[in-house]
Amino acid sequence: MMITYDVAKSATNITKHGISLAEATNIEWDTLWAFEDTRRNYGEVRIIGYAYIGLRLFNVVFVDRDEVRRIISLRKANNREIKNYAEA
Repeated sequence: MMITYDVAKSATNITKHGISLAEATNIEWDTLWAFEDTRRNYGEVRIIGYAYIGLRLFNVVFVDRDEVRRIISLRKANNREIKNYAEA
């Protein structure tokens, strides 16, 4: 699956979360725990997921379209999310 992201959104993500969306290419997708984001109607099916990059758990929001995975957000998982991931 090809990973894509918006360059301007990546710059915003760096400012907001301290990490580039380009780092999503390093996600260990086989560790992914994910569910649909139903908090609002985005006009597309957005997925909230948790997966590792190296030894650190990250929160990733993305959309899958055919063979393309578009990354919307990426940040380090917080302690509550790490606990929920471990219990899933």
